Amino acid sequence: MRVFIIAALTADGFIGRDSGHTADWTGKEDKKVFTRLTKEAGIMIMGSKTFATIGRVLPERRNIVYTSRPNELNVEGVEPTNEPPKALLERLEKEGAQAVAICGGSSIYDLFMREGLVDELYLTYVPLLFGQGVTLFSGELSQALELQETEKLPDGSVLAHYIVKKT
Repeated sequence: MRVFIIAALTADGFIGRDSGHTADWTGKEDKKVFTRLTKEAGIMIMGSKTFATIGRVLPERRNIVYTSRPNELNVEGVEPTNEPPKALLERLEKEGAQAVAICGGSSIYDLFMREGLVDELYLTYVPLLFGQGVTLFSGELSQALELQETEKLPDGSVLAHYIVKKT
């Protein structure tokens, strides 16, 4: 099963100004990339704060939301979980999943990356600077990546597709 991270970053490397910052700054082109890739995967995994900033279930995709209180998240179309990442992915694979998109935020990206479960990253670099904010990962990492391709989007953003080099 293919597991990939999808994220938008400012040119100085931030995914948001703070943990409650909505993704309205990323632009129309990034949203098109996000929609295409998450629909291709069919399954989106995100944290409860990211789900709250989106504000709704995204159609034509399975919406899995990490929360410390899965019994309290009762939103139609949302599958709440607090399963360990590896167990969740194993369950999804047994259910026939071919691909999973990890959609944020920082702690969820960090959780899956640290456990060595991520195969690819799709990062859209938006031509904005925040100066400070929330980083893609919340702690120190040492992970080699291999650039597969880049694509300049019509709004000046750049989509970079990386493969995670497994050791």
